[in-house]
Amino acid sequence: MQQYIEQLHSEGYAIVRGFFGAEDMARIRAETDRTYAQGLRHHATYRDHNLLFEVLNDPKAQRRVVLQAHWMSWINPYLEAMRRDPRYLALLQPLLGADIKQITHQIHWKPPGAKYTYYRYHQDARFRNSEAVHNLLHGTVTCGLAIDPQTQANGALRIIPRSHLRGYLGLSDDGAIMTGQTPDEDLVRVGLDPATAVTCEMQPGDLLLWTLYTVHGSQPNTSAMDRRFMINSYVRAADSARGEWAFRGGVSTPLGPEPQLCKYEALYERPGPFYIEEDWTEESRAAAQR
Repeated sequence: MQQYIEQLHSEGYAIVRGFFGAEDMARIRAETDRTYAQGLRHHATYRDHNLLFEVLNDPKAQRRVVLQAHWMSWINPYLEAMRRDPRYLALLQPLLGADIKQITHQIHWKPPGAKYTYYRYHQDARFRNSEAVHNLLHGTVTCGLAIDPQTQANGALRIIPRSHLRGYLGLSDDGAIMTGQTPDEDLVRVGLDPATAVTCEMQPGDLLLWTLYTVHGSQPNTSAMDRRFMINSYVRAADSARGEWAFRGGVSTPLGPEPQLCKYEALYERPGPFYIEEDWTEESRAAAQR
C-alpha cells in the first residue's frame, strides 16, 4: 500500500491494477446490468431515500438511458456486501484507520450514442457539506472501479495531477457537471495546465483512487461500447457526522434498518419515493425559456 499512499498524497491519484479478479468482475457486471434494467423501469429520475436512478430520455440516442444509480446496495445484496469487501479495508485502513464510513456508492454509465456522457472538470469537495465532513483532503478517499475497459474513446476519467494541493478552485460551480466540456481557459484561469491532464485508462478490476480536491472530468463516449464505472467514497469516521458504516473496528458492517444521511440533504423531510423531472439538460432549459 505504501506506493499507492505516496502517489495519492503527491499526485492526487493512484491506480491499483487488478484489485478485483475476473470471477468477481463477471458477477459485478451481471449485477450492474441488473441494476440498469431496474432503472429503466422508471420514466424519469427516481428517488427512494438514498436510492436514486438518474434516468434521461436522451435526445441524441433517442431512447431512455440510465446515467447513474446511487446506493443500489439497498436493493442488491451482492453490491451491499461488495462495498464493504475486506479488500477495501486492506486498501483503506492505512489511510483512514479501522473505523470507516461511506458517503457515496454509485454506478455511472456512459451509454454509447447518448449525448450526455461527459463530465466537466470539477472537485468532489463541491458535493460535501463542510460542516458535517472534515479533513476533506486527508480524511477521505474515493475509489473508482473499472467495470468495462476505460479508454480515451469511451470517456475514461481524466485527472489533473497535483491539483489537489491547490485547495478548492470552484471549477464548474456555475452550472451542471454534465452539460458540456470544460474550456481550457477555465483551467488556465485557476492556474492549471490542460496539457498535464492524464487519461486514466484501465482494465476491468482496476481501481482508481483520488481525493476530494483532485480536479477530474471526462470526455464524451464516442465509442460503440459502454463505460461502466463504480464509485465508492469513504471517510474516516471520526471526521464525519454523515455516511453509512462500512467498517467498525475493522469489521465489515452491513447497512442498518434505516438509511443514514450521506449527501441527500432532505432525506428525512422528503424521503420518497418520488420522481424528478430533469431540468439541467440543454433541452429542458431551452423549453423553460420559451
